[in-house]
Amino acid sequence: MTDDAPAEGLLELLARRHLTTDAARPDKVDRWHAKGRRTARENIADLVDPGSLVEYGRFVTAAQESRRDLADLVVETPADGIIGGTATVAGRPVAVLSYDYLVMAGTQGMRGHRKSDRLIELAGRMGLPTVFFTEGGGGRPGDTDIPLVSALDVGSFALWGELQGVAPRIAIVSGRCFAGNAVIAGCADLRIATPDANLGMAGPAMIAGGGLGQFAPEEIGPVEVQSANGVLDVVVDDEAAAVAVAREVLGLLDGPVDSTGPTDPAALRDLMPANEREAFDVRPVVEALADPDTVLWLREAFAPELVTAFARIHGLPVGVLANQSTHMGGALTTGASTKAADFLDLCERWRLPVVSLVDTPGFMVGPDAEETGLVREASRMVTAGARLTVPLVGVVLRRGYGLGAQAMLGGSTHRPHLTIAWPDAHLGAMGLEGAVRLAMAHELAALDAEERERVVAENTALLRRQASALNVARVFEIDDVVDPAETPTVIAATLRAARQPQRA
Repeated sequence: MTDDAPAEGLLELLARRHLTTDAARPDKVDRWHAKGRRTARENIADLVDPGSLVEYGRFVTAAQESRRDLADLVVETPADGIIGGTATVAGRPVAVLSYDYLVMAGTQGMRGHRKSDRLIELAGRMGLPTVFFTEGGGGRPGDTDIPLVSALDVGSFALWGELQGVAPRIAIVSGRCFAGNAVIAGCADLRIATPDANLGMAGPAMIAGGGLGQFAPEEIGPVEVQSANGVLDVVVDDEAAAVAVAREVLGLLDGPVDSTGPTDPAALRDLMPANEREAFDVRPVVEALADPDTVLWLREAFAPELVTAFARIHGLPVGVLANQSTHMGGALTTGASTKAADFLDLCERWRLPVVSLVDTPGFMVGPDAEETGLVREASRMVTAGARLTVPLVGVVLRRGYGLGAQAMLGGSTHRPHLTIAWPDAHLGAMGLEGAVRLAMAHELAALDAEERERVVAENTALLRRQASALNVARVFEIDDVVDPAETPTVIAATLRAARQPQRA
């Protein structure tokens, strides 16, 4: 052996390292690719900067030596089905973990849990945003080398939950994600999924074992169900798009970037319908306020009467919520209140300023609404807004009525760092016509139908003038009325001026 030839130990290291790579299992990889899927290592490589991954526990094998040959475990259970380490994304330090479905269906082994425990604890200690690819079948039976009975003392779930508010957590879900894997996804701050994802608190075997029937994996928590009920935040076409969204979200955490601002802010003047009763899609308003190609919609299928999104305005990262009048007239339902409270809490944890676009008749009311737990969720929305320590800017686009409008503004028009309105907006304690009918109920009851409607229309017109944005600004219940075209500049100037206190 020459002096520059590899030593025996190094040769063994390189051989064992090779066995942990995709190149060592070409048949499995080819079958996976034939399904249109990428391997765990391919997803990680696409996410992180080249050469930046410092991997932990790559040589770990499944704890099954009492029932399988060691050589078999080394070849067939590389990394015990979970790959992870620290890396950078666009130069930003992160932690990344991925269950590997090509190893025992991405199930959670006991040594794999020790790896996830180690990396999650390090992510918290180092304050690293964490991306977790969570596909897999849940807890794994058959790990015989570690004495256990219930395995309920596993720490991964508690450690992952403890990261809330300490480090941002993003889960990417593709394919089957059941039981413990689904809980890891569910505990994340943000969940990105592909159309073939299935999420469930149990997979087919556990459901059948519980005597609850036989189901195909595709019947359990498909994307159309889990996006409509609010479990999923973003649904994209494939894993490559999911990784791109994760990179985009991580970029928001880095703060401002250079930008020339929105493409054509003057377009904001023409996006509102002339008829104030006409519903309109608020999403073009959000896109016109934001810098080009920076809007990322969240939970689109859940409670569509409220829109939530991440965006940048003059380079500043923000969270945006807006009432959507094309659904329920923009009223705040129980689902919309839940969506808003969750979103405000997320922006608070991630230190993202909030821009609230108000066009609501208020909270949905009535016996049917109360059956959905409206009081609980509406109050949670008010609390989430009032507890914000990140900057908040409110913009009343058209209608700002009642407690719903207050909830959109953190509980009061004077709660945001700035509350402005567009020229044709109106604000009131409730819908204007309803206010007239309620205040004049005794007088109206004495009139015939035709006269009654004439009096209502006349008094509603009077109240409209009193409730106009300029009159509300005159008595200083809001801070200003602005040309819609000025809105992005005013928002950006306010956010730059706002000093963000550290989260308690």
